[in-house]
Amino acid sequence: MLLSPRAERNWEALCSVLEDVLEDQSHRQLSALELGSGTGQHVTRFAQKIPFITWQPSDIKEEHCDSIRAYIAATQVKTVLQPVLLDASDPWEKWAGLSLNSCDLIVAINLLQYSSFKTAQGVFSGAGQILRQNGLLITYGAFAVNGIIAPSCNEHLDEEIRKLNPEWGLPDIDVLRQLAYGNGLRLERMIEMDDYHKSLIFRKL
Repeated sequence: MLLSPRAERNWEALCSVLEDVLEDQSHRQLSALELGSGTGQHVTRFAQKIPFITWQPSDIKEEHCDSIRAYIAATQVKTVLQPVLLDASDPWEKWAGLSLNSCDLIVAINLLQYSSFKTAQGVFSGAGQILRQNGLLITYGAFAVNGIIAPSCNEHLDEEIRKLNPEWGLPDIDVLRQLAYGNGLRLERMIEMDDYHKSLIFRKL
């Protein structure tokens, strides 16, 4: 079981966002895909708090999938499926057999800044195909706004991320809004999580 201190710090705030935006759908069982599930801490915590969602975790790394399996076993959650290997930059048809209009919710936490633009394109293209009408794509992380990165710690974060990979970095909200629009989604809400992070809520039209 891998441990991410950051995931342990932010899961409650993220869970509150999910509970808020999905409150009016709690009367039915929802189907959710998490892209870039990482250690598995988020998805198992969410499952413990929100019983009306069945989760499909996914990640690009096998070691992360192993950790997710370990968290599922340790927590004995019943609404988290076994993880699948998934590269969000691939065409949606390669997304582990997920079918058209099969999900109510897609979540991507701290994924877009550690990804290339091709991955961002894949996330929105896939969401446009896999989400049901009125389904939600929720992304969380640090973002640029109209080309500006603030505060200074986010500038530093962007620099550090780009040292890891020049194709990575904080994505611009306006660019994501355009990607969403081109794939049949609209940016519905932007929630300030703290001074550095935001949750962006996109809805499929």
